[in-house]
Amino acid sequence: MKYNRCFNFSAGPAMMPEPVLEEIRDEMMNYRGSGMCVMEMSHRSAVYQQIIDDAEKDLRDLMGIPDNYKVLFIQGGATLQFSMIPMNLMKNKKAVYIETGAWSSKAIKEAKKVGEVIVAASSKDKNYTYIPDCSNLDIPEDADYVYICENETIHGSTWSKLPNTKGHILVSDQSSMFLSKPCNVSDYGVIYGGVQKNIGPAGMAIVIIREDLIRDDLTDLPIYLQFKTHADNGSMYNTPNTWAIYCCGKVFKYLKSIGGLEAMAAINADKAKVFYDFLDSSKMFKGTVEKKDRSLMNIPFVTGSAELDAEVVKATKAAGYDNLKGHKSVGGLRASIYNAMPKEGVEALVKFLKEFEAKH
Repeated sequence: MKYNRCFNFSAGPAMMPEPVLEEIRDEMMNYRGSGMCVMEMSHRSAVYQQIIDDAEKDLRDLMGIPDNYKVLFIQGGATLQFSMIPMNLMKNKKAVYIETGAWSSKAIKEAKKVGEVIVAASSKDKNYTYIPDCSNLDIPEDADYVYICENETIHGSTWSKLPNTKGHILVSDQSSMFLSKPCNVSDYGVIYGGVQKNIGPAGMAIVIIREDLIRDDLTDLPIYLQFKTHADNGSMYNTPNTWAIYCCGKVFKYLKSIGGLEAMAAINADKAKVFYDFLDSSKMFKGTVEKKDRSLMNIPFVTGSAELDAEVVKATKAAGYDNLKGHKSVGGLRASIYNAMPKEGVEALVKFLKEFEAKH
């Protein structure tokens, strides 16, 4: 059966690889002879234990995750981690945050409820259109960690070089760039991300945390909010998001099959170049982020007119290119071109925008 699918440029929930969706479809009514769908399956069953074990193993293989890091599948998405990170890591009740857009700003607000937050660098002065120089930050010796949002989904900036943390733990929200390129996990104390952008269905975050950062002295913290709870129970303290874990596991296997994160990075750079080359040559459409800090995943752009932006959104949707409206907080336009967006989708959109420009 051929499905009439659009090119979905949503910032999340977003496209998933079609071979993965087809495999999920084929297993929907009867997963590998079990007689049931994974959605109906007990998370305590041997069949499901194999699913979650395989998912973790494949993720470890993809990212080269060292043995002294735990992989946790936690409900609540990235937003819950804005709170869990400071609750679990703020021993001295002090942390350094770098403010580069909407999501790091939200994380700062949550962390302030737990302890002192030092904003050591910010790009707010230019509406988050760049990544500030973080080669020589003023970091107090007793700061518990340094926090970044490594790819800002709304404002479309990304880090090309990690900050100099001067020996402090680095925590990174990688939600909208997770598995888009190779990552040296050992550079971080914690990596986390909501999975609904580049990996799977909404409703879950993956947390990769160095074991020595998992505390056992947080007895007053609600049990679900302790990383130790999830680490000690193999992400099964309560019923996990079984469906999301299953789907993510499929994506991990798919990424391995196409050559891993090195291959994915080359594909992503290639298709992003198509869009940025268009923006740099267009007289109507302009990118909003400094070239050196442009995201390969989320591309915000504008015409300079809110009315014309709205007309573009309407025209693209009618033509089968969906979810190009910019985030409500910033307006404009945005194309999210995550791993599952094929190059032909980007090329087709660029062709349409060129024709739109010619007509106007």
